[in-house]
Amino acid sequence: MKKILLSAIAITILFACSTRRQMEKTISYGNYDRAISDAIGKLQINKDRKGKTDIIMLLEEAFNKATARDLDNINLLKKDNNPESYLRIFDSYVNLDNRQERIKPLLPLYIKDRAINLNFNDYSDEIIDYKNSASIQLYNNATALLNANNKLDFRTAYQVLQSIEEINPNYKDVRQLMQIAHNKGIDFVLVDMINDSGKIIPVRLENDLLNFSSYGLNNFWAVYHSTPEDKVNYDYNMRVNLRGINISPEQIKERQIIKEKQIADGKKELIENGEVVKDSLGNAIKVDRMKTVRCEYYEFTQFKATQVTGNVEYVNLNTKQLVDAFPVTSKFVFEHIYATSRGDRRALETSLIPFLERRAVPFPTEEQMIYDTGEDLKLQLKNIINSYSLN
Repeated sequence: MKKILLSAIAITILFACSTRRQMEKTISYGNYDRAISDAIGKLQINKDRKGKTDIIMLLEEAFNKATARDLDNINLLKKDNNPESYLRIFDSYVNLDNRQERIKPLLPLYIKDRAINLNFNDYSDEIIDYKNSASIQLYNNATALLNANNKLDFRTAYQVLQSIEEINPNYKDVRQLMQIAHNKGIDFVLVDMINDSGKIIPVRLENDLLNFSSYGLNNFWAVYHSTPEDKVNYDYNMRVNLRGINISPEQIKERQIIKEKQIADGKKELIENGEVVKDSLGNAIKVDRMKTVRCEYYEFTQFKATQVTGNVEYVNLNTKQLVDAFPVTSKFVFEHIYATSRGDRRALETSLIPFLERRAVPFPTEEQMIYDTGEDLKLQLKNIINSYSLN
């Protein structure tokens, strides 16, 4: 027991030393907030334990150094007197306040008999002042961008207004301006499906591919229409070109398997040296009577496959130039397996038995095969739309 206790103490000391060294290293690199987070994590349980003294000392050091650095940066930004820095100053004061709030639940913290010296301050006035100053500056920047004639400027305006909404919710008419910026920054895309495959495309497949409401799109700055709408100036034309549709002939592949297996078929008396073997009670011992069974297994695989190839093109309707193109290929395979047998089915593996319960089924039509490629085509179109940036 003494050895176990000594080992536990030694491990605890080594762990504490390792933690202290890691925090010292973090502080020496200037990662004060990381060191503070590590210290808070260690002090949330048994903060008054004697072994936590080093952690408390390092917390004090990291906090005071972080505070001093942030205040120095704020003073430098104030001296520069650049209105574009108001948001940075606001963020710095918020960080100062948040850092204090994270530590407050742990207080009081003591090193020996001394309460640690954390220079807490009330930053509420500064936070309010610079929140308002930053909001005014950002608002002016956003309204200037909204007077431009460029979709990228409108999108930038939206981001600036979003920053105001985050720090100062419902400031002036920011929410209305965000909607205006979004509407002005949207690219409208008209989608056409072009069939150059030489085969008839099922109407329901075309409707499914052009039903963008079912795609679950997450492209915030693009709206896709399959039918042109009045009063909409389209920026791009997305052309879904189906170049080729290949359908294999209907095939039935056959294979034959002959299986033999020994199985138990009743019981028989155990005979040794010409005599029946008996147990201690005088009863004859019986064993399985083995029998060889045989089965001929005939398996049929119905197979038919479809491949649709094409590409997706983006054309800038203002410049009439091809912007980009992406190949698309979709496959669908119909396969149905059924089987018959002759002989004793007990000779077959259990994995083959289900196929014996099946029968041949009609092959799907070409129209159905083409339609069944639709889900994969929709997934490819969705990936292209969601990942592609028009600007």
